[in-house]
Amino acid sequence: MRMRKMKNLVPRMQRCEALHIQQPEALQGNWRSLKPDCAALWVEVGCGKGKFTAETAQANPDVLLIAVERCREAMVVAMEKAMELGLTNVFYIDMDVERIEEIFGAQEIDRLFINFPDPWPRKKNAKRRLTHRGFLDKYCRVVKTGGEFHFKTDNAPLFEFSVEEFAACGLQVNNLTRDLHKDGIVGIMTGYEEKFHALGTPINRCEVVCKPFVLPPEEKKPTQEEET
Repeated sequence: MRMRKMKNLVPRMQRCEALHIQQPEALQGNWRSLKPDCAALWVEVGCGKGKFTAETAQANPDVLLIAVERCREAMVVAMEKAMELGLTNVFYIDMDVERIEEIFGAQEIDRLFINFPDPWPRKKNAKRRLTHRGFLDKYCRVVKTGGEFHFKTDNAPLFEFSVEEFAACGLQVNNLTRDLHKDGIVGIMTGYEEKFHALGTPINRCEVVCKPFVLPPEEKKPTQEEET
């Protein structure tokens, strides 16, 4: 998420330090120590300004929710929301999801949320998409076998690309829809989602069951000789 630089970012971050995990590597494999009585560990990657994060944590007080966001300007807004609600079951990490295996232990996560990631529309940037097989491999290492990640996007080409990647990796897909709110609001919406739903943009969503798998080979580009 891109936001303008905040001149008062540091003091705002300091006021939220109770929710900010500054050395997440130290908790790898032991995240439940933050809430020993939690029924499940959920992780949201790219939480943005945190509407979905705060409302999900509030609606599921028995769950420990860890929100990941690399933009500190967005994350501080998210943390402030959680503090205003007095939430004690949600914590925040500022990092890139690329490092997810450095932060969480093998099969430590019960559920992962991927909401409205950057579509990276150019083909040469496909590996940066958070539903590319390289990322799927990472998720299936840190999410327990049989656990799920829930994916939502307003971007139809990204969704179709993602569905193809899930199939290529042999991952089971449940509750797939290309118009989530067609018959009324379903579940908790992100702030971004609310705006696009109001514009009439269909929201794509599915749930993917995690399991260990061997990365399928990348499609090779034809050589000049093969093209001629």
